[in-house]
Amino acid sequence: MGRKKLLFVYNPFAGKGVIRSKLSYILETFSNADYEVTVHATRSRNDATEIVAKYGSEYDIVACSGGDGTLNEVAIGIMRCEKKPPCGYIPTGTTNDCATSLGISKNMIDAAETIVNGKLFPYDLGKLNEDYFIYVAGFGAFTDVSYATSQSIKNILGRLAYVLEGVKRIPSLQSYHYKVYYDDKEIDGDFLFGMVSNSNSIGGFKGINGPDVSLNDGMFEVTLIKPPHNALELQSIVNALLSETRTSEHIITFHASHVKFVSDELVPWTIDGEFGGNLLEADIHNLKHAISIKVNEDRAK
Repeated sequence: MGRKKLLFVYNPFAGKGVIRSKLSYILETFSNADYEVTVHATRSRNDATEIVAKYGSEYDIVACSGGDGTLNEVAIGIMRCEKKPPCGYIPTGTTNDCATSLGISKNMIDAAETIVNGKLFPYDLGKLNEDYFIYVAGFGAFTDVSYATSQSIKNILGRLAYVLEGVKRIPSLQSYHYKVYYDDKEIDGDFLFGMVSNSNSIGGFKGINGPDVSLNDGMFEVTLIKPPHNALELQSIVNALLSETRTSEHIITFHASHVKFVSDELVPWTIDGEFGGNLLEADIHNLKHAISIKVNEDRAK
């Protein structure tokens, strides 16, 4: 019986390129677990998706390293595979929301050990129209901060880069009119921000979806924020989002497996921190247990 095969796809520029100092240790961890390893360093956007979609079915596991965007690309590639391999993840990005939600260590060697010794966790993906997302799709205030902030600034300033970029947007906050449909219900209104997510960490802030988030229950956490009339109301919204209760007259929250947004104007959406297109309609479905991700044994329960 031959050795198990592992495809390792990594973004050499994620974070501050920190993986370069640990790459040999990571590959040694895989090899010591009796994996025959194929290594691919990504060269451009969507490169990871293309490689995994083309070759992923030939491997026992596809592991990746980078930020949430890299994990997104790999997940899309897995969804395009005839035989879907499980996924392993070594987080080396700026915020690493998915790793936080999944309890995957930010220590690269520990994360590599999880890939070879961990348990499979059935994970829900989202689908916005024809695009897949790992943990969040959103529109409105600050949702473009991640892709509008250059990689070099992210590397230098880390999470502070997102905060500074966000502060610059406050004077020009814009709201959008939407009809929102879910569970035979309809909401009609103007919204400063909307988020459909499967995560307990967004933008590096833990608990923003409340204390009881399940990553594999087939349900999204949906948050809609009505526009404030003044700075005081804006501050109350921020305070509510950072508290566990999220209680505010400006915030609407609910759970749904399917939610549809309809507008009479093109609205820019963000998918896992990347530009998701200017859309009139956003039809979002939860794909329960779409992929399997290696996690620590205590997280898999």
